[in-house]
Amino acid sequence: MTNDTNKLPPPETLPCTPHEVLVVGGGAAGLLAARVLAAAGTRVTVFDTMPSVGRKFLLAGKGGLNLTHSEPLPDFTARYGAAAPRVARWLARFGPLEVREFARELGFDTFVGSSGRVFPQDMKAGPLMRAWVRTLREAGVAFRVRHRFLGFSPEGALRFRTPEGEVLAHSDATVLALGGGSWAKLGSDGAWVEPLRELGVAVEPLTPANCGFDCDWTPEFSERWQGQPLKSIAARAHGAPAWRRGELLVTRTGVEGSLVYALSAPLRDALRNEDRAVLELDLLPDRTQDALRVALAAPRGSRSRSEHWRRRLGLAGLKAALLRACTPQDRWDDPAALAERIKALPLPLLRTRPIDEAISTAGGIRLDALDARLMLRDRPGVFAAGEMLDWEAPTGGYLLTACFASAVVAAEGVLGWLAESRRVL
Repeated sequence: MTNDTNKLPPPETLPCTPHEVLVVGGGAAGLLAARVLAAAGTRVTVFDTMPSVGRKFLLAGKGGLNLTHSEPLPDFTARYGAAAPRVARWLARFGPLEVREFARELGFDTFVGSSGRVFPQDMKAGPLMRAWVRTLREAGVAFRVRHRFLGFSPEGALRFRTPEGEVLAHSDATVLALGGGSWAKLGSDGAWVEPLRELGVAVEPLTPANCGFDCDWTPEFSERWQGQPLKSIAARAHGAPAWRRGELLVTRTGVEGSLVYALSAPLRDALRNEDRAVLELDLLPDRTQDALRVALAAPRGSRSRSEHWRRRLGLAGLKAALLRACTPQDRWDDPAALAERIKALPLPLLRTRPIDEAISTAGGIRLDALDARLMLRDRPGVFAAGEMLDWEAPTGGYLLTACFASAVVAAEGVLGWLAESRRVL
């Protein structure tokens, strides 16, 4: 016999006003979609699992809010790799110039930094986010926080878990903007993957992007050099034709930093597809291999090997330690072999760092599961935008710009779909 006292109460059903659109996810993509929808006169409610919206945006901008990049649009678009043809269509609607205009409309002028990155004049994310949310509230956008997305009910309502229990929400259309899986503490934990897969939506596994890697450091090397930057170098994924200049950071377990992040996609894919990946380092990119060989061949007399490297090459500290760690000892006194090593030092990588440490993620809803306006092909009225789609971008404002662009495309897709639906009725 069933004990009725153990039965859970039925989920509360939230009221739905005519022509209401629900935006699930209060990050950059969700909030911009809400802005576009509200500007068109649509009633919008934004749901977020956290106590307040925009938390990932705020943390990402803690060291300076990099909104976008100033490079020419063809070069900008190429940054998206295999997804570039699709992302290009989003950027044609809302690209780097529109991102800067959006910031200006909120009252924040922007400037181009020395690296080509674009920032608000005050560099801060907080004031911009506060102005953004204020304009949304003034436009009538409602916010429901501490609402965790659980999926869809059999009747098509959105299911949310709240501190008061489960609730259902109906809408005329929905924009899903739940982010990737690399910021769990800020609500972007990828928990949406399974509920969508249960609906038959094609979702690629979430994997780290713009991430660090583990190396096989000795305890002595790790203890001595963790936290130290490796500057004025070039690097490439093994076998790649082009070198990238920059710097990286040695960590307790491996390497991270801007240069590593820029190469993380091919390195990650090599680990996945070939079970091995090698990061090649040019420790002295301003000197030729021949010049290094000649310098190393000079007699060192009574000087130690370390002193010889320092005097003849300027090679000391972390660079010298890394050269020793990654070079067989029988090559240390072979000028030709050592010069070759300095110009292409192989650093084997063991694995990516955990996904929650990554700046962003790859994988997500397959782009072929969405139509051109970013509506799920098998779920009419449900649109998706932002990092939960299967594309990736390097750091430098590219990720945020494409999140914005996809949000605009999805929101305008909602407006078009609603207009079509009303004509049918």
